[in-house]
Amino acid sequence: MAKFKEQRVGMLVDIQNIYYSARVLYGKKANFKNILLAGAVDRKLIRAIAYGISTVDGMEEKFFDALEKSGFEVKTKDLQIFPDGAKKGDWDVGLAIDAIKMSQSLDAVILVSGDGDYIPLVEYIQNTTGCRVELIAFQESTSSKLIEKVDDFLNLSSDKKKFLI
Repeated sequence: MAKFKEQRVGMLVDIQNIYYSARVLYGKKANFKNILLAGAVDRKLIRAIAYGISTVDGMEEKFFDALEKSGFEVKTKDLQIFPDGAKKGDWDVGLAIDAIKMSQSLDAVILVSGDGDYIPLVEYIQNTTGCRVELIAFQESTSSKLIEKVDDFLNLSSDKKKFLI
């Protein structure tokens, strides 16, 4: 299935994955507004959700506010800190559940993450709803198997001026 103006699309962004990929690969920040615009490509954007982790010091609040001003609904959860000092914060399951629910009423789900853990999600959506699954990420930090599974892939590294700040 190709991209058409009438398509209803939803974008789900794994903030941590894209933020840290941009920082590690290029020492820069990702331009989430341009990612949103490039993903929607003049189609009917129904919903854009960015999933983030809140820390104790709250330094990310201005960033989350900027995402909301750019058109994202921001979902956050607190960083878990375990007694041994280990830290955990991810949205994999929450993002996957939202993607499955949203895929029932969309023509395309746009996943913004390079995490190979999403392969079963991609396959499930494609095989049960017929919904197109597109991927946006930095190719250097993206699972090659994930790229193979999706219907379309936008490599953020292909236009650093557009997708990095």
